[in-house]
Amino acid sequence: MAEEQQQSSSGFAWFLAGLGAGALLGVLFAPKAGKETRDNLVSGAREGTEYLRQRSREAAGQVSEYVDRSKDYMDKGRAQWEEFVNRGRRYVNDQTDRVSAAVEAGKEAYNQTSTDTETGEGQAAQS
Repeated sequence: MAEEQQQSSSGFAWFLAGLGAGALLGVLFAPKAGKETRDNLVSGAREGTEYLRQRSREAAGQVSEYVDRSKDYMDKGRAQWEEFVNRGRRYVNDQTDRVSAAVEAGKEAYNQTSTDTETGEGQAAQS
């Protein structure tokens, strides 16, 4: 029992020592006067606002740079696409011209053969 009293009085003593140390620290680190606290808050708010403005400007500049880059990429892509389309058109036109020329040559050959056959048959009939 004596041990319990000694432990509880020892615990209570530590509690009082901690309470005293806390009070001492509270007095040493007490907040400043009301006007000083308000001035510090206003100053901190101004610094925070300026920081946000600066970061916003930087972000806007970065976004603008990204937009410019994307426009450049779009222009390059569009130019490449137009070049591919033009190449395709030229190829199709060339092939169309070749097919048309081949068809015309075939017609001409057919007509020539028909004419030769008719002329040959006419001469054979007269002989």
